Amino acid sequence: MALKKSDLYSSLWRSCDELRGGMDASQYKDYILTLLFVKYVSDKAKADPDSLIDVPKDGSFDAMLAAKGDKEIGERFNTIIGALADANGLRNVIDLADFDDEEKLGKGKEMQDRLSKLVAIFNDLDFRGSRAEGDDLLGDAYEYLMRHFATDSGKSKGQFYTPAEVSRVVAKILQIPRNTPHARTVYDPTCGSGSLLIKVADESKYGLSIYGQEKDNATWALAKMNMILHGYEDHEIAKGDTITSPYFTIGSQLQNFDYAVANPPFSVKSWSNGLENEYGRFEYGRPPIKNGDYAFLLHILKSLKSNGKAAVILPHGVLFRGNAEATIRQRLLRQGFIKGIIGLPANLFYGTGIPACIIVLDKENAVGRTGVFMIDASKGFVKEGPKNRLRSQDIHKIVDVFTRQAEIKRYSRMVPLSEIADPKNDYNLNIPRYIDSSEPEDIQDLAAHLYGGIPDRDLDALGRYWEAFPQLRSQLFKPSRPGYSDLTVDVNEVQQAILDSPEFQKFAVEARDLTAEWFNTHRAALASVDANTQPSDLIATISDDLLARFKPVPLIDEYDVYEHLMTYWHGVMHDDVFLIMNEDWGDASKPRKTINDKDRNLSETPDLVVGSGRSSTKYKMDLIPPALIVARYFSEEQAKLDELTAAAEKASGALEEYLEEHAVEDGLLSEVMDDGKITKILAAARLKEARHDGAAPEEIEALRQLIKLYNDEANAKRAAKEAQVELNLLTLRKYGDLTVPEIKRLVLDDKWHATVVNHVAGVVNSLTLALVGRMQQLGERYAETVRQLNASLAEIEAKVEGHLASIGVHQ
Repeated sequence: MALKKSDLYSSLWRSCDELRGGMDASQYKDYILTLLFVKYVSDKAKADPDSLIDVPKDGSFDAMLAAKGDKEIGERFNTIIGALADANGLRNVIDLADFDDEEKLGKGKEMQDRLSKLVAIFNDLDFRGSRAEGDDLLGDAYEYLMRHFATDSGKSKGQFYTPAEVSRVVAKILQIPRNTPHARTVYDPTCGSGSLLIKVADESKYGLSIYGQEKDNATWALAKMNMILHGYEDHEIAKGDTITSPYFTIGSQLQNFDYAVANPPFSVKSWSNGLENEYGRFEYGRPPIKNGDYAFLLHILKSLKSNGKAAVILPHGVLFRGNAEATIRQRLLRQGFIKGIIGLPANLFYGTGIPACIIVLDKENAVGRTGVFMIDASKGFVKEGPKNRLRSQDIHKIVDVFTRQAEIKRYSRMVPLSEIADPKNDYNLNIPRYIDSSEPEDIQDLAAHLYGGIPDRDLDALGRYWEAFPQLRSQLFKPSRPGYSDLTVDVNEVQQAILDSPEFQKFAVEARDLTAEWFNTHRAALASVDANTQPSDLIATISDDLLARFKPVPLIDEYDVYEHLMTYWHGVMHDDVFLIMNEDWGDASKPRKTINDKDRNLSETPDLVVGSGRSSTKYKMDLIPPALIVARYFSEEQAKLDELTAAAEKASGALEEYLEEHAVEDGLLSEVMDDGKITKILAAARLKEARHDGAAPEEIEALRQLIKLYNDEANAKRAAKEAQVELNLLTLRKYGDLTVPEIKRLVLDDKWHATVVNHVAGVVNSLTLALVGRMQQLGERYAETVRQLNASLAEIEAKVEGHLASIGVHQ
């Protein structure tokens, strides 16, 4: 039974992190990713005899496994990795991490145990079927590890990795056709670990020819390994400083590429140190001596073919800083090279917390370009730990809007060059100059405060609701005087009035039906998931269709619906698909015993427990939760259990109430209290003593009643527990009886479909709550006029004066 991908990754990270000791994450990643590389190429060689990577017997992961527990394990690891490096010309690439370094890995037994546990952890991974297309075990494991290493490395050391979500945006906005031939080139002059390059190359089903340069030696080696891990063995990643010593040159000219991307270090002050040959890069102006942002931008521009396209991540300062940068910006705009600008949220990147932007360069049709398409995407993100992260809906919206050049109020706009060149703007590209993304101010209406009524202006601002529900406004409001209206229902009844509205009920049903139609369209494809399924293609197809279906629906933001599906995919469905692909529908649905593995720091919460105490057996149901089995096959048993549970709760309540009444000081049960508590044993002992001593009949009866309540509670709890045990046994047995059609019905209809329908219903409900909240806010804001408040104040003052007079106090 395979672990779910999410469990595998979290286990992998926790185990690796626990074995890290005091080593910095930026250093530790070199050890972990080297092991990942050796494991991957070893598995790949087993599955594919024609693999481009030659894995000798003494340079394989199996050789590492054989070294477990060896006193000289560190030295043996170095020898094994060296043999693999020699066989493939990878010296100084995969052998940079020293596995025999006592300062980093500990001495003697400490190193022996640490490395033995590490190699055992990686042995759980099986890459023989890996397709390395971004949704497979390798791709996801790599992204998971890199994200965590970058997060833990801090600002000064996390620059080796561009967040995967930002990389996807950059790759998509270049609009690379899916059938682009492999001969087309993509270039990154500051490629880091190479993940951005891979995301762009993957846009073509044939892959693109990859070229990159990286200054840091360890990061350059990481990029080389990353290329091989993702099937780009024919890459060309050079080492060195791109600005002072560009590697890709032809004579005195820079080599030109079809596409270019970059996330260069922000605002480098020493960019020109050692610069001798400018290669014609600064024909539109020389960047300031202490800020290298435009040096990288101009380098990329010069590296593009005449129809080349690029996307560069830079700090917002490049959009508005003056002097030399203003001159460069003006000249680039006049040449028409800048196609678009996308403002991103702050705190996305691991190297800095400042907000950045993506500048899109396009030499094709530059002469005829008359505007710059701008997007302010700064508000679309979710906070995750110490960083912000783009959600699936944020990525899709940015790409959709940019691709279609669609103008959306407070979000995107095609800004004419004439407006940018206007003296009031003077080629300043700061996005807020052209897109006001702030929410409209909520203005208080003085007349409404004086004379009552809700301003029609505020109601008109809710026009999208009235367009969707044409009759609702007249049902909730009636004119009071010109320009003002009153609620026709009490402010506290607004929500129910909306929910009872036929128009709203019809809207909710149509949203549910639309979701059902969408799911039915793709049900056959989902039911056909098998070992050959491409998960990334599957989710792309069904998610894009869901988004398209909700696009024309009024009120509902189709990207909100899309995000709910993608969140469910990443949290549950992807794991389900992974299990089915690896084990088929039948085996994936079978219960398995929970894992409690201290070495991997993995302890699972059971979904079902059979038996009790030490003899109990705990089960995990990864694909089909027990609740789905119970709901479909044992609803009567569950109803009976619910009754028994309610009876047990009622019995406990009666006991608690009786104790609260009588187990108090001077109460009938005060003689039995021990540290404020009364147990059944204490009550029975006191009853025996009371009878013997001839205590008051009231106390004896109270004790009898208390013991009866204790017995009633115990009997009720026992009945509920026995029913639960029986239901658990029935449920467990049912798993063994399930046919494949039944399994598919449970997963497809009861789990996936039902969950997405509920999510869409949640989107509809959130719209209702937003409208209700605004109605209540306006109703309460203008509920009492100033005249009414003054009258109330006068009335209160009169009462106070009367009270004072009655006690002889005169003002």
